[in-house]
Amino acid sequence: MNEKFDLITANTQEVMRPDIIRKILVMRPLEIFWGTATTGRPHAAYFVPAIKIAQFLRAGCLVKVLLADLHGFLDADKSPEATLEKRAQYYERTIGALLRAVGFDLDNLTFVRGSSYQLTPKFSRDLLRLSKRVSVHDAVKASSEIVKSTGDPVMADGLYPMMQLLDEEYLGVDAEFGGIDQRKTFALANDTITKAMGFKTRAHIMNPMVPGLSGGKMSSSDPKSKVDLLDEPATIENKIAKAFYAPVLKGQTEATIFRSFDEVVLAYKEDRLTPQIAKKLVTDGLIQLTTSIRKEFDADEEWQRIAIEAYTTPIVSSKATKKQRKNNTNDEGTSQA
Repeated sequence: MNEKFDLITANTQEVMRPDIIRKILVMRPLEIFWGTATTGRPHAAYFVPAIKIAQFLRAGCLVKVLLADLHGFLDADKSPEATLEKRAQYYERTIGALLRAVGFDLDNLTFVRGSSYQLTPKFSRDLLRLSKRVSVHDAVKASSEIVKSTGDPVMADGLYPMMQLLDEEYLGVDAEFGGIDQRKTFALANDTITKAMGFKTRAHIMNPMVPGLSGGKMSSSDPKSKVDLLDEPATIENKIAKAFYAPVLKGQTEATIFRSFDEVVLAYKEDRLTPQIAKKLVTDGLIQLTTSIRKEFDADEEWQRIAIEAYTTPIVSSKATKKQRKNNTNDEGTSQA
């Protein structure tokens, strides 16, 4: 049991109510969900929750991935209503390929659409009941680090976290997993859901946030902040080369071989990890991890069609790109003749 608990909580930034996890593990496998709003195309930071989900599966957990399509719609203008279905399909294919890229099958994992239950009369009634027990201040505060601010808060900003509180009950899980940016929502759930609704309190597991290429957090809805999972190797190399890097600047630097992430952290603190070394490590690692995802995308015409319908900026497969380059070369040769 201790080994499973250690695996479930490894490499996390914070765990709320770890006692719940320990209690469940004595009796049965832990049931946990991770939710992602289906907004912009998933990016390289998704490897962090993907690896954590792989650890959950290794620990024998039953995992649900919530494709939070309605949350994407509520969050400013990130997901127009007409794109919700195709974006959910795109996310399901991408996250599946992402998990396979880190070496895990999907036997104990289930994908669930938020709209499959969030539009039911029962969910609506519970949402109304909850809205009477949570103040506007607390609801908006809970979403402040998740929902994109476009000025004065709107009603959707408060609905967003309250729906997430109810997701835990409707998905029938023991714990929720998410980024540390969701801590305020998790704290609201911990303080409110039993008192206000009579539902059981869940554990909450949080991973650190991955910085964006120019600071802040990497975001699906901000193309300038992210490395797309389908970016070509040359594009990845170019983006990482331009990314912000803040060295410690304490002394001389030298090339180093790293055998663990702890060694990387120590080298950074001791100023032995130069920008050149760090960027090469990240570039090589991302190219290696995303190669299988790009191959799956190139071989799946349905996925390519979904991508075009889900996003106004189309994703061109590697095959199409190579063909276009060849055509351009032939055209240039003809014009020069």
